[in-house]
Amino acid sequence: MNARIELGARVLGIDLLHPVSVAVALDFRGSQPRHFGAPRASSRPFETPGFLGSVERGASCNCETLTLIPHCNGTHTECVGHLTREPLDAHRVIPAGFLPAVLLSVDAEPAPAEGEDTEPAPERGDRLITARALERAWPAAAPFEPQALLIRTLPNTAGKLTRDYSIETPPYLTQQAAQLLVRRGIWHLIVDVPSIDRAHDEGRLTAHRIFFGLPRRSVELAAAARPEATVTELAYMADELADGAYLVELQAPALGGDAVPSRPLLYRISERSS
Repeated sequence: MNARIELGARVLGIDLLHPVSVAVALDFRGSQPRHFGAPRASSRPFETPGFLGSVERGASCNCETLTLIPHCNGTHTECVGHLTREPLDAHRVIPAGFLPAVLLSVDAEPAPAEGEDTEPAPERGDRLITARALERAWPAAAPFEPQALLIRTLPNTAGKLTRDYSIETPPYLTQQAAQLLVRRGIWHLIVDVPSIDRAHDEGRLTAHRIFFGLPRRSVELAAAARPEATVTELAYMADELADGAYLVELQAPALGGDAVPSRPLLYRISERSS
């Protein structure tokens, strides 16, 4: 099933039947990624008197109770409500439909990175996603101005699908990288790391604040200049996906909370004559 999408003066073709998911499939019984020392995501049969919730145990159907922490157990999309006193449900912010997007592969630079910084200062051994690396990887020409950006960190290995990120500090954004994304008009960021900030950063979440337009130390939702922005973390962009332009669809359940499990879908595009 093919569709024609008009973006300004350009007409793009996409195959609606063959998108590529960049979500990490969360296996409740097998290996899975985790962050910040969180417990594993788990499932168990729901039990009530006269019902065991498991066909294997004699019930008429399966009915499971799922336990997970969206921020720590797999691909998730979050909103500025992650940082504010007032609650904001991420699923109410996530846009419906297709977003023009660009996928970039970047080498994280060992800290310190000349001309770029973080708050607090990075520690020895940290690796930084810099504005310089993003600028180098940005395509010279694209069929549109992207609203979404996917960042794939190198080296790109399948170990990202099951990695325990509590063991070592994964790459994270410099302040200048976050500022670049805002200047470039990126509203929806998708990364293959568990957080765009350092896991242990004294609670500053500087890159988050820059991207959401939330002033330092503010916890007021009304103070956010970019409340429509979203950040999707712990995604996985397989090597079969070349750097370049795509359309992306952010799929998420209508569950309350500042972050929800999500399934971003990438659609390859071809330019059509109008």
